[in-house]
Amino acid sequence: MSFAQLFGSATQTTESNTMSEKPEITNDLIENPSPRCAVTLVLDISGSMSGTPIQLLNEGVRLFVDEVKRDDLARWSVELAIYTFGSTVTQVMDFTGVDALENTPSFSAGGLTPMGQAVEMALRALDERKRQYRNVGVPYYQPWLVLLSDGAPTDNWTNAAQKARDLAANRKLVSLPIGVGDADLDILSQFSNKPAVRLDGLKFRELFQWLSASMTRVSASASSASQVTLPPMDSWAAI
Repeated sequence: MSFAQLFGSATQTTESNTMSEKPEITNDLIENPSPRCAVTLVLDISGSMSGTPIQLLNEGVRLFVDEVKRDDLARWSVELAIYTFGSTVTQVMDFTGVDALENTPSFSAGGLTPMGQAVEMALRALDERKRQYRNVGVPYYQPWLVLLSDGAPTDNWTNAAQKARDLAANRKLVSLPIGVGDADLDILSQFSNKPAVRLDGLKFRELFQWLSASMTRVSASASSASQVTLPPMDSWAAI
């Protein structure tokens, strides 16, 4: 099964806006005018992720950053933001160019599963980042929201799910919900216009290798009208 079969292809968007922006916010966009692909990881670090799962998740995120850095195009195009939900909902990292990342955050497991609040926060930040792209005329591909959880939300999640689903349906977001272990795939699927995918065992490494390979293909697409065929999910998805 390919990602394109489930979620469609990734395309590039160019929009303009005449609003001014603070220099400290736009310097990175002015100095590096490469088309951007914003990737937001929304990660479940609740207590049930303790032990091997959180260890492998940490290793997978580090691998993703390292492999994107190795690609001469993707390292300048991919911007990464990370949100976690467990004991608290935390913006671990605001959008940062992968090339500028020196250290990848590490996560510790604990708490419940306030998924709705985390997705709401991530979507607000993503909307702001797209506004910044438009303000300085930097083109961007459809942003990605990768939502990973091993359970079900313990907060009010329906509004956040509706927002993510509507954005995905209107091709303004690639929303990829991934279930680990006994995660409730029916609920996770509400966060996208396509079904959630279950991780095969604890193949976090293979998942993040696939994600980095996908970013390589997206960033190599030169035209806003290009249809990007992404790698198959077979290496990590339980199909």
